[in-house]
Amino acid sequence: MPIVQADRLRNIADTLLRAAGASAEEAETVSRLSIGANLAGHDSHGIMLLPTYIDRIERGHIVPGAPFEIEKETDTTLVINGNWGFGYSVSERAMKMTIEKAQKHNVAATTIYQQSHVGRVGAYPIMAAKAGMIGMMTADSGRSPKTVAPFGGAEAKLGTNPISFSIPSNMDGTFYIDMATSAVAAGKVKLAMARGADIPEGWVVDKNGQATTNPADLYDGGVLLPLGGPEGHKGYALSSIVEIFSGILTGLGFGVEKTGKHNDGVFMAAFKVEAFRSLDTFKSEIDEFASYLKSTKTQVGVDEVFYPGELEHIREIERLRDGCVIEDTTWAKLKEVAEKYNVASELSFD
Repeated sequence: MPIVQADRLRNIADTLLRAAGASAEEAETVSRLSIGANLAGHDSHGIMLLPTYIDRIERGHIVPGAPFEIEKETDTTLVINGNWGFGYSVSERAMKMTIEKAQKHNVAATTIYQQSHVGRVGAYPIMAAKAGMIGMMTADSGRSPKTVAPFGGAEAKLGTNPISFSIPSNMDGTFYIDMATSAVAAGKVKLAMARGADIPEGWVVDKNGQATTNPADLYDGGVLLPLGGPEGHKGYALSSIVEIFSGILTGLGFGVEKTGKHNDGVFMAAFKVEAFRSLDTFKSEIDEFASYLKSTKTQVGVDEVFYPGELEHIREIERLRDGCVIEDTTWAKLKEVAEKYNVASELSFD
């Protein structure tokens, strides 16, 4: 598997997206945030998705240059129609506007519908944290085909329905969570299949409702399980709440419309810390809280306890230095797309 530096990956993604019809601004945003996922160690949401995005452009499921439409607005809220534009571009712009409202009015919230895949959900609340706010975001897959079974079920009724919170601090690495409410994100199963690896038991049941470690079973009638293993009713309940915030509150609805486009419904919010207490004091106490967590006595076989978000920060430092491992199948698909759009020679895949 090739090891590729992040700046080269961004250039590959940017070039392919522009060749497929994205504007320079759209291509920059999608490539930056996609490769940001690789750097954070979330390869399932990184450059491996570029061929899928370009296929969706070709089929009209992503519309480059789509209008960013504000359908309803108050001092503290927004309702945005992305008109099938790039989810990365729509959601980043929406979070900037949400932050601006929260700066003036202390809290703000936004819903988005009719946009394509947003990538790694954690990227957007981090924007709020950098602005001295607590950021949150939930997302679902609109009425696209589902992959996750309710607790005890063997039929997909929900998406992976991620949720993210990000907290301001003085630390180099942001204190945040970004998690699917399923046992694992579907992309991680796809990543395991691309790498020819088994998956842990407890992620997937096959079409017969039997536990499996074969990632291909997910794509042969299997389903992902909710977060929590034997206590999966908790992940199922949390996923249901995300579906309400991101699907029903946005107006997308729930369930599956099999002919529909992939549609990431989103709820996002920003809370200005200064509205509650001194930001400097709050950030210092978050630093202390992280140190308190890290001082925990470890279990046998565990070297260190990390605060939420720390591992992603460490991976980013390592991958900026050492490069990102890209699956052979992903590399081959990127080269195939480059050849299709006559840009392979300038990207040099050999």
